[in-house]
Amino acid sequence: MILVTGATGRVGGHAVSALLAAGAETRALARDPAAARLPDAVEIVPGDLAKPETLEAALDGVEAVFLVWPTLSADHAAPAAVEAIAARVRRVVYVSARGVPPGREESDGTILGSHARLESLIERSGMEWTFLRPGGFAANTLMWAPQIRETGTVRWVHGAARRPLIHERDIAAVGVRALSAPGHGGAAYELTGPRALTQVEQVTLIGEAVGRPVRWEEMSPEVAQRAMVAQGMPASLARDILDGHAAMVTAPETVTTTVEEITGTPATGFGTWARDHADDFR
Repeated sequence: MILVTGATGRVGGHAVSALLAAGAETRALARDPAAARLPDAVEIVPGDLAKPETLEAALDGVEAVFLVWPTLSADHAAPAAVEAIAARVRRVVYVSARGVPPGREESDGTILGSHARLESLIERSGMEWTFLRPGGFAANTLMWAPQIRETGTVRWVHGAARRPLIHERDIAAVGVRALSAPGHGGAAYELTGPRALTQVEQVTLIGEAVGRPVRWEEMSPEVAQRAMVAQGMPASLARDILDGHAAMVTAPETVTTTVEEITGTPATGFGTWARDHADDFR
């Protein structure tokens, strides 16, 4: 029995599909099981990682966990949640992030700090673990969808920033392989797409996927930060995101071949991801 958290999300949903395809007995954790749209073969059990006392039923009889953590929002509960999982479970695959700094045990309010803390807790838990450290998610470009649908133009910052964005399906595929085959214990896998593209090139490929041109319009970092803060994002997090994009203009993210090495199938290109999600942009 394998428990998937975040099963109604993008990575977790693909993990559920891949586990079922592999014939694994699969259980999903859901805050609201009635609202979870998952295949009939999946056992859906109520529970909330932010409330570790609710996890007992979901963990009963479970051998391994595909762990997607609600980053930042549930960090207060992380020690108790990991302890509850480790008391019942032998093996965990945790969806972390590329660039996690080593040796940080306390979350500092950043996404990488949150992942570093979870990794540290898991390492000390006694469970056998594998960390998936994906770079930028291709799905993050869905934030452009309202602009593309309404105007056919993306107004955003640092169009020359270059990254090898990864399809969420590839993250799940590596995790499922790590759960179903020996030899992955204690490994931390950096995962990327097959080729680094600028944000302008990403927008062009989205236009090709939807069948109409999509333009890029450069926005200043100052205007972008004000917009992000106005939408409720903490100013420090907005600055971190914008600074990260600025750095990738002159120092693009590197490409790894880990997806192909682990799964035997090359990582999915961004153009394919865009075609898979074309309806989201139409």
